[in-house]
Amino acid sequence: MGGQAERAYVLGIDSGGSGVRVALARAGARPEGGGDGPAPGPTWSSLTPAVVGDRGIDAESLLARVVPAARALLDEAGADGVAAVCVGAAGMATLGDDLRARLPEALARSFGARRLALAADGVTAYAGALGQRPGAVIAAGTGLIALGALPDDAGGAGGGWRRADGWGHLLGDCGGGAWIGRAGLEAAMRAYDGREGGSRPLLARLEAVFGPAGELPGKLYPRLDRPAVLASFAPEVGRCADRDPVADAILRDAARHIAQAAEAVCPAVEGGAVALTGGLFRMGDPLLAPLRAELATRLPHARVTEAAGDPLTGAVRLAAALATDSLRLPLDAALLSVVRGGPDGTTRQMGTDGPPSAPPEQSITPSD
Repeated sequence: MGGQAERAYVLGIDSGGSGVRVALARAGARPEGGGDGPAPGPTWSSLTPAVVGDRGIDAESLLARVVPAARALLDEAGADGVAAVCVGAAGMATLGDDLRARLPEALARSFGARRLALAADGVTAYAGALGQRPGAVIAAGTGLIALGALPDDAGGAGGGWRRADGWGHLLGDCGGGAWIGRAGLEAAMRAYDGREGGSRPLLARLEAVFGPAGELPGKLYPRLDRPAVLASFAPEVGRCADRDPVADAILRDAARHIAQAAEAVCPAVEGGAVALTGGLFRMGDPLLAPLRAELATRLPHARVTEAAGDPLTGAVRLAAALATDSLRLPLDAALLSVVRGGPDGTTRQMGTDGPPSAPPEQSITPSD
């Protein structure tokens, strides 16, 4: 495909709980200062998320937002189609059946796209943070998930995707914002009771934020957004850490949990990187200092870095890699699958579980 593919336009789509974003880019464009794949060009966004129904993420509701937005971006660029599309969606692994069934034909018909990547949002976060380099991405906000990858050309053993945690605030997300906030509130309630392990500074912050400590359970337990409420207290733990040994110990425990997740997924190859992304890391040194120390001990071969880009950047990068035949991240039925269209209108879906086999095929008609 050569230079023609690099001049072609590609489309990146990021669908999450906070809305939908669409970006257009040239497949061969490179950001200033270099980088792994193009940065998003013209971008459109909506705060309205795709609908989740009986079949999972509803393809029709997503297309209703994406198709007009992408057409407007293409009109602005003076283009009439794209070579490849990547759709990254929260819940793709478990709620993506309708997307996998309907998007290939719909996007081929709307934009002439014969190459489509369907990715979990963790994969687009990985591609945005590290491109196609081997390593791990730790995404930490209210919750926490670690995702590691060994691309096809990286060498080593045990390639593919690896995931750790991301199981929600009741079963995991250890070291995430809700975990830290809950631990801080527990220490505050211990101080309120006069029990061992309590923190008077955290109790003072609890009462400043939520009111009388004895009334907190009645305010917290009926809330449907309990994880977010718990996570809202995590910054208070960070602010107390330099003068309160209990708060400091909570953050050191969180750092250990985060590093354990990174250790579980990061491939043991030289040159691997661990990227940190998500709002929790804005807490700064109270969490980052012990985390960097833990990572240096557990993953001495890996370089810790900030994420280079966000999930929308990752979707654009994956679409560009598809268009230029340079996709190296491993395929996986739940996390990253690829649909390639042929000139006869048939498509070949790649990314299946188990040993290699003939991939499923379906017919689409891009020129309908």
